[in-house]
Amino acid sequence: MSIPYPFTALVGMRDMQLGLLLNSVNPAIGGVLIRGEKGTAKSTAVRALASLLPQQRVVPGCRFSCDPAAPDPGCPDGPHEFGGDGQPRAANLVELPVGASEDRLVGALDIERALSEGVKAFEPGLLADAHRGVLYVDEVNLLHDHLVDLLLDAAAMGSSYVEREGVSVRHASRFLLVGTMNPEEGELRPQLLDRFGLTVEVTASRETDERVDVVRRRLAYDADPAAFAAKWAAEEDALRESIAAARELLPRVRLGDAVLRQIAATCAAFEVDGMRADLVMARTATALAAWAGRTGVTQEDVRQAALLALPHRRRRNPFDAPGLDEDKLDETLQQHSGPDDGDDPDPGPDDPDGPDGGGTPPPQQPGGSPDQETSPPGEQPPPQDEQQDAPQEQPSPPAASAEEGPNANDDEDDPGKAPGASGGAAPQQPAAPASEPFRARTLYVPGLGEGAAGNRSRARTAHGRTTGARKPQGTLGRLHLAATVQAAAPHQRARGRDGRGLLLRRDDLREAVREGREGNLVLFLVDASGSMAARQRMSAVKGAVLSLLLDAYQRRDKVGMVTFRRAGAEVALPPTSSVEAAAARLESLPTGGRTPLAEGLLKAREVLRVERLRDPSRRPLVVAVTDGRATGGAEPVERARRAARLLAADGTASVVLDCEAGPVRLGLAGALAADLGGSAVTLEELRADAVTDLVRHATDPRAGTTAPAAASAASDSPHTQPQTRRAA
Repeated sequence: MSIPYPFTALVGMRDMQLGLLLNSVNPAIGGVLIRGEKGTAKSTAVRALASLLPQQRVVPGCRFSCDPAAPDPGCPDGPHEFGGDGQPRAANLVELPVGASEDRLVGALDIERALSEGVKAFEPGLLADAHRGVLYVDEVNLLHDHLVDLLLDAAAMGSSYVEREGVSVRHASRFLLVGTMNPEEGELRPQLLDRFGLTVEVTASRETDERVDVVRRRLAYDADPAAFAAKWAAEEDALRESIAAARELLPRVRLGDAVLRQIAATCAAFEVDGMRADLVMARTATALAAWAGRTGVTQEDVRQAALLALPHRRRRNPFDAPGLDEDKLDETLQQHSGPDDGDDPDPGPDDPDGPDGGGTPPPQQPGGSPDQETSPPGEQPPPQDEQQDAPQEQPSPPAASAEEGPNANDDEDDPGKAPGASGGAAPQQPAAPASEPFRARTLYVPGLGEGAAGNRSRARTAHGRTTGARKPQGTLGRLHLAATVQAAAPHQRARGRDGRGLLLRRDDLREAVREGREGNLVLFLVDASGSMAARQRMSAVKGAVLSLLLDAYQRRDKVGMVTFRRAGAEVALPPTSSVEAAAARLESLPTGGRTPLAEGLLKAREVLRVERLRDPSRRPLVVAVTDGRATGGAEPVERARRAARLLAADGTASVVLDCEAGPVRLGLAGALAADLGGSAVTLEELRADAVTDLVRHATDPRAGTTAPAAASAASDSPHTQPQTRRAA
C-alpha cells in the first residue's frame, strides 16, 4: 500500500484544508467541492485527509461496513447482533471514476446469474463501499448529471435506494463527499452545485518562498515516502486527535437564536434559493466552534461559514465570477448582531487543540514543521504556468499584407482608418461591448451520434428512450426482455423444452439500445474585420454569440473560437468546456482590417482535425458569424468558396449567422452557407421567439410565401427541424 502525503505537510491552501477538516468533524455538512487550476494539490489533499480519519470497527463479513455498536437494522447482509468488538480497519477512501456507470455507483442485480441460475443476487456499488468513509470524485464536472444527482442524494439522505430489474434494496450510505474540478473543463449545473455543502477556490501560490517549499517537500517525499511521512508523524497524530476531540464536542455546541437570525439574514441578503444554505451554514458554524474547542457559536464562525457555504449558491449569471461580497456580508452581520440568548461562547478547556479562537483553524500544530517552522501548511505539485482561460493576454493580430492592394476594399469600412488615409495598418479600436443576451433558437448536428452526454443532438446513450435491441458488447447493460424472449423462442424445441418454462442461453440475451442527447463541439468562426465594426454591428454580434454560449452552457457542449481579420486567422480559444473562457475572449475581441474569410475557414478546419484525433466521438458544429464578405488576399471569393467546400466534404455541420444589415443586402452569407452545405440565419431569426413565427409562416397557406418552398427551406436547415416537429 502506498504511503499518502502527510496532510500537515501541505503548504498554503488554508481554505481547502479548512473545508476538508470541517466535513471530517461533521459529515452532515454535505461535503466540499474544491475548484481550482491544475496542479494545486486537490487530489493530494483528499487522499491525505482519508489517512487522518480515526480507525473504525465493522461487522465481519458485512459488505456494507455496518458499525457493530449500532448496525443498520435494514442492512441487506443483516440482521446483525448489537454490540461486539467487530473488525478494526482504516476508513475507506473510494474514488469514483469519471467513466463509471450507474450500476457501478449504486449497485444492481446480476442479470446473468438471475437468468441463468434463477438467483436474485445484488452486487453492491461504490456507495456501499464508501459508507463511513470518504467518497472522492475527481473532475466531478465531467461526470454525467444523473450520476452526480444520485451520489448527492445519497450524501444528503445517508441512504442509497436501488429499485431496478426486479430488485429493491436500501442500505446506509453516509460518507464524507469530496469533489474536485478544474473550471476550465466546464461548470456544474446550479442545481447540482447547490447539493455540495461547501465550496472552496484554490490557486497556486505566487510567493517565491512558498513555491520553493512546495518543491522541496515534494522532492523529499518522492525520494523516500516512508522517511518523509515519519518526519510528520507527530503532527499527523496531533491533528487526528483534534478531529476526534471535535467530533466528541460537536453534540454539545449550542446555536443561539441570535446566531440563527444572522444566518437567516445572510442567506436572505444574498438571495440564495431554498433553505439548504441556512442548514449548511448552521452545521458549518457549529463544526467551526467544535473545532475551536468551544460550545458556543460566534459571529466570526457565522462569517466563515458564509464564505464557505454561499459563493456557489448566490444568484448569478453563468459567466459571472464566483465569490462573495465580503463588505456586504460584514454589513449584514453587523445589522443583525445582538445578544446571544445566554449562550456564552466560552472557549472551554479544549481550546489548545483547536485553532486560534477566531474560527479559522490552522490544520498544523504551532511550530510543528520539522524542516521549516515558519512555513504555512498546504502543498501542491509544482503548478503549471499555462492558464488556458486567462483572457487578459490577447495575441497580437497579424499585420496586413502589402500585397492585398486590389482587394483591400474593407479599408473604407474600417473605423480605425482616417478618411483619405492609405497604406499601413489601421489602429486598433476599443472592443465593442456585447448587447444583452437572449434565448437563442436551438442549433443541432443532423444524424445520430455517440458522443458525450449532453442536451443538443440525437445520440445513442446509456439513458433515454428505448429504440431497439442488440447483442451485448461486453458486460450486459439494460436487459431488453422482449427481444431476449424473441431470440430464445425459436430454439425451444431443439433445447428439449418440456413446456414448463423458457430455456435461455447466454447467446439469447439482448440489451436495450437507447437514444438520448449528446453534447457537441460548437466552434465559433467570428468575422472581426472592419466591415463588421464600421456598421456598428459588433455589439449585436457579440450579444448573439453570447446567447449561443449560454445555450452551449446549458447543453453541456464544448466550445472553441476562431477569429479572422486583417491578413489571417487565429485560434482565440482552443476547444474547451469552459464557456466562461469563451465569453471573456469574446468581450475583448478586437476588430478592424480586411476580411480573410478563406484563412478563417481553413483555420477552423485545422482545429476540428486536431480535435477529432483527441475526441473522435464528439461531433462538431461550426457557427460562422459573418456578413459573407471575402476581401483578403488574392482571389478572396474563390479561395473562400474552396475552403468552405473542404469543410463540407469533411461532413462538418455548419450554420452561418448572417450579420449583413441595411436596406440593400448582397446575400453573401447565404452563398457561403450553400458552399458549407448548411443554412443561414439572420440575427433576428436567431431569437427563440422568432422560431414559432418562422415555422408558422412556412406552414400557413395564407402567408405571403408559398408553404412548400418555405417548408423545404426549413427542412434543409440543421437548426429548425426540431422546432418544426414541435410546432406540427
